[in-house]
Amino acid sequence: MGSDERTYLSMKSGRQTTLRQQTAVSGIGVHSDSPVTLTMLPAEADTGIVFVRCGIDGQPDRKIRANVRAVTATEFATVLGDAAGPICSTAEHVLAALSGLGVDNAVIEIDGPEVPIMDGSAAPFVAAIDLVGLVTLPVPRRYIRVLKPVRVARDDCYGELRPHPQGFRIELEIDFDHPLIGRQGIELDIEPGTFRRELARARTFGFMRDVAKLWSAGYALGASFENTLVVNEQRLLNPEGLRFADEFARHKALDAIGDLALAGSPLLGAYRSVRGGHKLNHAVLSALMVDPSAWVLVEGPEIRPEIRQEVPRRAIRGYADLATGLVAPAYGPDVS
Repeated sequence: MGSDERTYLSMKSGRQTTLRQQTAVSGIGVHSDSPVTLTMLPAEADTGIVFVRCGIDGQPDRKIRANVRAVTATEFATVLGDAAGPICSTAEHVLAALSGLGVDNAVIEIDGPEVPIMDGSAAPFVAAIDLVGLVTLPVPRRYIRVLKPVRVARDDCYGELRPHPQGFRIELEIDFDHPLIGRQGIELDIEPGTFRRELARARTFGFMRDVAKLWSAGYALGASFENTLVVNEQRLLNPEGLRFADEFARHKALDAIGDLALAGSPLLGAYRSVRGGHKLNHAVLSALMVDPSAWVLVEGPEIRPEIRQEVPRRAIRGYADLATGLVAPAYGPDVS
């Protein structure tokens, strides 16, 4: 039995999972250009995904549980933090890998300001997880089952979560006024094998026209052809070309999976996004969580309702800031 099948069975067993042992990757941050090592460690049942920032200026470690309340910014990446400030930036790719492979519990230690960008995709994190494998814990998995549609829209952008009790589904569309990109869409039911084959290798992308502005603002300092698909006004500049004809849309779907992993439990629902990004993903998830009639916590893949857990409206960041705009400049993880 291959690793895909083992992980898939663990997801459908209704039991929580964690890593078999610790595993690590090293690289640079796409925005900070700082070297960083990220270590994923096993965790007990009901831990969830916890980020630990190690060794900040000799101060004690800081940690935070990855959930919707921990999001402090969504402009060019998903940033997690608390009242003391950011703890971890660009968390979406490692969160997508953990969610896509069905990892419920892990401690993520990082010794820099952001998750390493690696090759711009989730594939290096998937490889690191596959290297050690998963174990099933003797505790039921809890799912968030969407009970009614929840939608956030602004201008021609919108996102919606709707009921889909069979599992988690992504339906995503992008539309860029560029001859290489244009309108692209992808629809997938997310399972470990599908995530590996169809989404994990899709890379972040950006436009040459935005580079100078972003650098001057202190962003994208670590971006390069090794970790970003770069397009000018006419064509792709990366000599190796695309991994998928619609790689741009696939990476947007990957980002959405990472952002929606901040629900704190796997979703039983379908997410549709049109011309969205991190800000829209977070807004839709926030809108779901503040409406206790829109979801219910269940144990197992489709059984045993109905434990309700209400999130205080004041704890949700970003829900009311849609008037400031949903779409950031098309560069780096927020648009790719």
